[in-house]
Amino acid sequence: MKLPVPAAATLVFWSTAVATDNLLTADRLEADIRTEELQNVLWNLNHIARNNGGNRAFGEPGFKASLDFVLERAQTRFHREIDTFVQPFNHTYDKTLKIKVTGPAGEDVFVVSPMYNPATPLPGGVTAKLVDTPVDDEKGSGCFAEQWEGVDATGKLALVKRGVCAVSDKLKLAKAHGALGVILYNQEPGTAIAMPTLGAENIGQLVPVAIIPLEVGESWKTSLKAGKDVTVTLLVDAVSETRETWNIIAETKEGDPDKVIMLGAHLDSVQQGPGINDDGTGTAALLEIMTSVQKYAGFPHKIRFAWWGAEESGLVGSLYYTSHLSEAEADKIKYYFNYDMIGSPQPEFDIASNNNSGIGPQLLEEYLVTQGKNVSHGGFGTGSDFVGFIELGIPSTALHTGAGAPYDACYHQACDDLDNIHWEAFTVNAKAAARALAKLAFSLEGVPPRQKTSPNLRTRRGVVQSFQKWAAVAKEATHGHTCSHKTQKLRV
Repeated sequence: MKLPVPAAATLVFWSTAVATDNLLTADRLEADIRTEELQNVLWNLNHIARNNGGNRAFGEPGFKASLDFVLERAQTRFHREIDTFVQPFNHTYDKTLKIKVTGPAGEDVFVVSPMYNPATPLPGGVTAKLVDTPVDDEKGSGCFAEQWEGVDATGKLALVKRGVCAVSDKLKLAKAHGALGVILYNQEPGTAIAMPTLGAENIGQLVPVAIIPLEVGESWKTSLKAGKDVTVTLLVDAVSETRETWNIIAETKEGDPDKVIMLGAHLDSVQQGPGINDDGTGTAALLEIMTSVQKYAGFPHKIRFAWWGAEESGLVGSLYYTSHLSEAEADKIKYYFNYDMIGSPQPEFDIASNNNSGIGPQLLEEYLVTQGKNVSHGGFGTGSDFVGFIELGIPSTALHTGAGAPYDACYHQACDDLDNIHWEAFTVNAKAAARALAKLAFSLEGVPPRQKTSPNLRTRRGVVQSFQKWAAVAKEATHGHTCSHKTQKLRV
């Protein structure tokens, strides 16, 4: 039916008004991000950890409960506006059941175990003399073969200082020189020792290790320099088996599927704590941004949210996702934002980028500067879920507020709870993320094309090979549950 001209004009005006009222804008997304709602999400994640053994780690009940918490909103409440699927994958679960270091006077020493720590023989562990190794705080102690020249570690426990290079690199060299294990003393004083991961890909290549306080290590080093024998016992009881875990991928029904703006954060914590800053903050920011986005319309580009599994085990979930993208699917992702630890109690506002990051870092910085924040810039490194996207040449940037002292003294510890958040910094960062998303949801101006060559892993082949290291370990572990007394003879 053809309407009279006045009536038609009224209808057009009304339709335009409705669309404008419902239009996604940066101001609306920013206004929707509220500290109290971010606090509510983190309260729930903390509650989940408290009710599930103190953590939300891969392979533990707390991770599955965290997954269900996100799905209740994405898949249940927002199913009309958001399409959500769960991407399953397997990975090698590892847990240190017991670790103990007994000093030369029979004293118990404070000790931390990394993830994927090889087991010692049970029940007694390894009792052996310590052998000292040189300290090099600039290059890293025990990081290079030449640093082990003249060190007779055969049948002994090597005393090595932590720092600079990966712990696994030190352990491989210790094993190559005949050490039965490593006593690794921390590079910072005190017992606030961050827990590293040795990586599932290194199973079978390392000796057992215990991380002890700097003060204890230096005391034993002094005794060794004085010509005294220092005999120590190291006991590690560990379990390793394949377990299923999941990524959550949620995206707007609205928007061009060939032009996707993607935001990611990891959902898991370490086994030592609830992971409220690392990375409950990224998880909560994405959840609140999605809650805002689903209210609005009119944006031409599809928006995709990802909550990654098993990040703390070596970026496994995001590498699984990126390694399974076809070339066509990778081309559709026009930009990736990564949010990992954005509420550190003593925050720095650091934006990671490379020469293919385009406008993304600028969008984040512009808002942070208006809020009176000093912004620093750095490269990406290899420590978070942007790795797979960068290696595929997808334009990316990342925002974080610092790990370890002085930024987050509770990093990878039980105290990474609700008291470990700088709420104002967290809110500002979440708002910056929302505004940057709103900009790219409407315009790709300033976004470079995907780089299809890589100086590092040669794009897809490298990403696939990176994940295949973990896949091979998972396949080996499917032969059955493994624990220290069953596998020790394979690791000596």
